Amino acid sequence: MEQNPHAGAHSVPSGASAPETGPDEAAIAFAQQVFDCARSGDATMLGRLIEKGLPANLRNDKGDSLVMLASYHGHAEAVKTLLKHGANPDLLNDNGQTPLAGAAFKGFRDVVLALLDGGANVEGASPDGRTALMIAAMFNRTEMVELLVERGANPAAVDANGVSASDAAQRMGASDTPALLQRLIVK
Repeated sequence: MEQNPHAGAHSVPSGASAPETGPDEAAIAFAQQVFDCARSGDATMLGRLIEKGLPANLRNDKGDSLVMLASYHGHAEAVKTLLKHGANPDLLNDNGQTPLAGAAFKGFRDVVLALLDGGANVEGASPDGRTALMIAAMFNRTEMVELLVERGANPAAVDANGVSASDAAQRMGASDTPALLQRLIVK
């Protein structure tokens, strides 16, 4: 084959085409469908895909794992399926958020229980030290605050800036959680 004499050492022989660069469009479309299965809570399909070799900790371009997407959208059965197949319940996304914090923020009790029963760290925190309890308190999710404390969350813990769940709740104008946290700390 003739080579272009003006090309560098990595040139393509004349008549040949350069290898494709960039992601495969079909693979991107498939990945999007998988992430949609997690968002919509299709536990059966997620289980089948993982059994066929799909990584249980597959992440999207924002670092959201399948567990994160299922958790944030309130799908406890999908979360249980993913965890049963080895997904990490504590995998942070690119914003440093945990699936547990996402579920607590949204108020999804059954998802929080699935995550905790599946091994999620109740004290798991973002890089700035913010826990699911702090997030729940900030958004006045009293049921989540009580559940997380029952399951071992420390109501007196502080984040990297020295802010407790009660402090965060007060700063956000949460009306019920500061008093609840005070009662839980006294217990």
